[in-house]
Amino acid sequence: MEYTRLGNTGLEVSRLCLGCMSYGEPYRGSHPWTLTEEHSRPFIRKAVELGINFFDTANVYSDGTSEEILGRAIRDYSARDAVVIATKVNGRMSPGPNGAGLSRKAILSEIDASLRRLGTDYVDLYQIHRFDHNTPIEETLEALHDVVKAGKARYIGASSMYAWQFSKMLAVSQANGWTRFVSMQNHLNLLYREEEREMLPLCKADHIGVIPWSPLARGRLTRDWNAQSDRSDTDEIGKSLYTSMTADADRRVVEAVAKIAKERGVPRAQIALAWVLAKSEVTAPIVGATKLHHLDDAVGALTIGLTDAEIRDLEISYIPHSVVGLS
Repeated sequence: MEYTRLGNTGLEVSRLCLGCMSYGEPYRGSHPWTLTEEHSRPFIRKAVELGINFFDTANVYSDGTSEEILGRAIRDYSARDAVVIATKVNGRMSPGPNGAGLSRKAILSEIDASLRRLGTDYVDLYQIHRFDHNTPIEETLEALHDVVKAGKARYIGASSMYAWQFSKMLAVSQANGWTRFVSMQNHLNLLYREEEREMLPLCKADHIGVIPWSPLARGRLTRDWNAQSDRSDTDEIGKSLYTSMTADADRRVVEAVAKIAKERGVPRAQIALAWVLAKSEVTAPIVGATKLHHLDDAVGALTIGLTDAEIRDLEISYIPHSVVGLS
């Protein structure tokens, strides 16, 4: 396993982050394809054995049960201080007023709830799970600062939003002397490269760590164009991310991944992930795993150095996409 610093911090994280959205009680929340705790634990254990020390979840994943499963597994398979646990806040956790969002009330309530579910006194990285248009950013940023000063989070991060929104939040934090975001968790893969226009240059200039979600485009880059999976049939969010408007171009990208993987004799996932890892701005892609070999494939991608010609072949068919994944 390789390790690197998260943004402009001293925190060392593995070059791969295990995303835990796939682990949670099915039909709790909006992810009916998730794995139960019994079936989830082997993935967390294997990740630890492979040297992955970075785990990402969210309060909203499977109605909080993802955090519960991760917390119990970490206690059984690792020492708390040996791992980096990231979770997120914003999604709706209860009906009615104040059950979602980034108000001071929501943040201070949800950090305590996440800590109870994870069974820990602190999280290493507390992230806002999208931009909240209904709350003043000063309120959100000061509340996050107070969470850090209370010792409940070591660092704070953000997730998908427009670059101008992120830039404004960084500026307000600096102006007030509040804790600064150290990471951006955004949508980046060979089928969605809109982040290259504004967000990646901003993160590079401001020394922000980049931990992309869906680096394999919900598995679309790992299988034949018309192939389906249980998740693709039921993942409503995934259906909204990849639409028919760019289907012809997307198909050519998928075929290029397949061609290079065949020539190299490696799984397609390794080629698609190697492309993300090759970007200088990227700290650690967030990989999902629902079969144990998915973790082996992800680790294998760390040793693949794509040539300039291969990168050109992977990128040449891409066309601009509508901005998605910000809500």
